[in-house]
Amino acid sequence: MDVLAWLLDGDPAIRWQAMRDLAGAPPGAVAAERARVAREGWGARLLAARDPDGLWAGGACFPAGYRGEAPGQPWTATMHALQTLGLLGLDPASPEAREAIALVDRNGRWEHDGQRYFDGEVEPCINGRTVEAGAVFGVDVSGVVDRLLGEQLADGGWNCEAENGSVRSSFDTTACVLEGLLAYERAAADPGTARVTAAREARLRGEEYLLARGLLRRLSIGEVVDPAYLDLAFPFYWHYDVLRALDHLRATGAPADPRTAEAVTHVRSRRRADGRWALDRVHPGAVHFALEGGVGVPSRWITLRALRVLAWADGAPVAHRSGTLTPPG
Repeated sequence: MDVLAWLLDGDPAIRWQAMRDLAGAPPGAVAAERARVAREGWGARLLAARDPDGLWAGGACFPAGYRGEAPGQPWTATMHALQTLGLLGLDPASPEAREAIALVDRNGRWEHDGQRYFDGEVEPCINGRTVEAGAVFGVDVSGVVDRLLGEQLADGGWNCEAENGSVRSSFDTTACVLEGLLAYERAAADPGTARVTAAREARLRGEEYLLARGLLRRLSIGEVVDPAYLDLAFPFYWHYDVLRALDHLRATGAPADPRTAEAVTHVRSRRRADGRWALDRVHPGAVHFALEGGVGVPSRWITLRALRVLAWADGAPVAHRSGTLTPPG
């Protein structure tokens, strides 16, 4: 099976990233394909799922009226929709993106205490994704970044339970914050400002927290922190797994650290005989629609992300946001 052809036969969200990251397509062709995300397929469907006020499911983190009665966490509210649109690659400059973000900025309020959406709330796992969405889609989230910088724990990571006394970081929370800080750095008009420099330094300390643990093991006794971290899932929402961590590290542009070797080997081992990867886990909870098939079914998302991670780990040229191919580092 021609795996690249199979990827290019998928949704526009898959096609433009496969063109950029695997096929080395010209920037103009990549941009033209990316523009289709707002008008076709998953991106258009998710935009169409909004309420008249521009929010999803009437809420920021949870659907309006949610009381925890259903199994799993519902993934239909605004935060999860914006995170997914970012992963799909909705072009921030598109009219559809500008309209969507303006409405969330105007009408979004957090369930915690009614804070404006892009002002964030109190949990770093939520604020990390708020920073990521704001940075990707052109909203000033510097106040949320300042809060996250002040909440980094002594071991280098973050934990939503810190407000309850925890002094140990969480892989899940740390991943959410790292993705937000990286997006903030990339969006900065001046990368040399004190805040962007502090964000970069905090990100590097957070990445070191994960790398010191091989992306999956406890530092104290070396056991795997959670077997679920070995399952390759998409969308991942707030959940950590090794492919999410590896794809983040790849996206930084830094060469692969030797301490990623075990996680890379695991991802490589999950490749099927036909060259594709299957979905290992679907995080339970209501969704607007399924992006792909269920557990055990070949997944374009997992295959795309695994192939670009393995290319990076093997030292092959990697594609940057410009769409051009340059050597890592």
